[in-house]
Amino acid sequence: MKVVYSEEYKQVYSYDPASNPGRIESIEFALAGRVDYIEPQPASEEDIALVHTPRHIAEVRREGVYEIAALAAGGAIKAAEIGLSEPCFGAIRPPGHHASADTAWGFCYFNNMAIALTKLKRGDKIKKAFILDFDLHTGDGNINILDPKGYVTILNPGSQDRNGYLKIVTNALDKTDADIIAVSAGFDNHEDDWGGLLKTEDYTYMGKLVRETALRNHGGCFGILEGGYNHAVLGKNVLAFIEGLNR
Repeated sequence: MKVVYSEEYKQVYSYDPASNPGRIESIEFALAGRVDYIEPQPASEEDIALVHTPRHIAEVRREGVYEIAALAAGGAIKAAEIGLSEPCFGAIRPPGHHASADTAWGFCYFNNMAIALTKLKRGDKIKKAFILDFDLHTGDGNINILDPKGYVTILNPGSQDRNGYLKIVTNALDKTDADIIAVSAGFDNHEDDWGGLLKTEDYTYMGKLVRETALRNHGGCFGILEGGYNHAVLGKNVLAFIEGLNR
């Protein structure tokens, strides 16, 4: 399976947990020899400006993280484009689902998912999108930017019961007719991470559901990295999700 990845994602661009040294390396180690890496290009400012205001773009420049944030957005675009014809994952950072049009928080700068889906929609490559955001924290930026557009359905499962959580995901995917299934893949709700809820095999299960839904709808699917901060388990959880997507 193809995974969008750049050595540039290893750089420590800030002091937040998403930028900690070793985080991306844990994923790289787990995926070694199992995937085909695809090098991304930075998103153009034109693509970023489809989603974010000039003031926000200027603020990201002022913080000195524009280049790495644009590369993450470009990685999401590449994963989405590949995902139209085959499952794909973007092992990117910084994350993006807490970035709104004019603000950002939660270790995010640009909304990678919103930029990618907006580019697909503007290019008439999709009609309807479904976002499964299984990060521990609700992707408020995804909601703020994409929910008003009308063509995107967003699911942030809210159950604190593991079986109930997976049932919510199963039922929602069973009902959608979207032609692209996109995943904001945050792994911080794992039993050994901040959330303490999900098991590693649950990511395989959700990946498999995403792939089956895309096939049923004669569409595509992709995921992009959001949260996940326990380096000891992050790599194996990403691998588990990819294995599910690739079934």
